[in-house]
Amino acid sequence: MKTKLLFFVVLSFALISARAQEMTVTADETTFGLRAGINFQNINGKDRAGNELNFSVITGFHAGLNAEMPLGSGFHIQPGVLYSLKGAQMRTTTSNNGDKIKIHYLEVPVNFIYKPILGTGNLLLGFGPYAAFGIGGKVSNREIDFTDRSTTSSAPQFRRFDAGGNLLAGYEFANNLSFQLNTQLGMMNIRPENDQNTSDRSKWKNTGFGVSLGYRF
Repeated sequence: MKTKLLFFVVLSFALISARAQEMTVTADETTFGLRAGINFQNINGKDRAGNELNFSVITGFHAGLNAEMPLGSGFHIQPGVLYSLKGAQMRTTTSNNGDKIKIHYLEVPVNFIYKPILGTGNLLLGFGPYAAFGIGGKVSNREIDFTDRSTTSSAPQFRRFDAGGNLLAGYEFANNLSFQLNTQLGMMNIRPENDQNTSDRSKWKNTGFGVSLGYRF
């Protein structure tokens, strides 16, 4: 499924590129873009006893839209809306193959972008905050229950809201295609408060990096 999705994304951008060789973007106008790519996600933090988590990376993906508004002298502000799959591979005491966490987010990044001219295109450098809203997920085959405070439910529980920061670097070609490397650091604890266990010191935070392709209209 992931291989087919990646092939579809690459093929779509290749077709767009073939029809857009003569297009140019005026630096002083708002433009809109598509972006899609692969995430390598993990969850870092502490368990209930305060020990460092020892999870491993899973592969996810993201896709969405953004707008880019010029601020002058090569600087832009770029708000967007993305679907993003995050999570981690949990480990047992005897194996690396514990439960797999997959959380689906609707994410809103707002990045500040610097685009100096480099060759026939533009270098991309940026940073900014993001906010994310959980819309579903599973731990192995069990559906996630989103809640701010833990309950007696047997379902795996996570907070619905997440937020953090982005860093990115890439290159935008003259035909409006771009590639981008990005890293993301979650700053919110996605584990709910545990009123039943005041010694619970769980702090789980989304972290990840990825690569994506983009196209500006």
